[in-house]
Amino acid sequence: MVTQRALWKQHFPEFVNQDDKVLKQLMDSAMLINLPAGQQVFYPGKICENYLLMLSGSVKAQIISADGREVLLYHVRAGDSCVLTTSCLLGDNRYPAEGFTETDVEAFAIAAPVFNRCLACSAFFREFVFRSFSSRLADVIKRMEALSFGSVDQKLAKALLVDGSRTIQKTHHELALEMGSVREVVSRHLKRFESCGWLSMKRGSIEIIDAEALAQVINDTYES
Repeated sequence: MVTQRALWKQHFPEFVNQDDKVLKQLMDSAMLINLPAGQQVFYPGKICENYLLMLSGSVKAQIISADGREVLLYHVRAGDSCVLTTSCLLGDNRYPAEGFTETDVEAFAIAAPVFNRCLACSAFFREFVFRSFSSRLADVIKRMEALSFGSVDQKLAKALLVDGSRTIQKTHHELALEMGSVREVVSRHLKRFESCGWLSMKRGSIEIIDAEALAQVINDTYES
């Protein structure tokens, strides 16, 4: 059985290497939690009680637009902390959005009082929290800029090329969520991309045929 100490060393080795009494108390008090896929982690108005450090799995944070669309804000994956959770703890605010586990998740949960005490007393932890928060917040801003500007074609091409894979294992609904659009619109544009010979749609996946053409779409400034 893997001990919590071993998990800290594997996923957050910089914590283990610190000669910091308060930080060690934080590590000892952290609760290892396991959540199944599809579980709601937080929702608008919920009080933030724990600082989470992800060990494995994926959580998606999203908001619901005025017209009822789900708009993806970001993913939290292994090695990450949640930017909304950090923001709520720092500002003593409630969650403004909702989060769901996309897969089975394992994480360390650090109680808010322990988080605040360590933030005040440990220079290392304070730097870790603010560095992670700054990096994740910059990613969220970039995503909001991508959702706000550019044509549907540009947003779709970016979503298809984001990880460099030739096979995209995502549904039309999942792509629409990432783009801040709706499934019907995404399906229509995918069919047009397919008719151009840029991709091939199969059951449950999309095969990229001409990545250069899709990259050119991103650089174009036309309105679809």
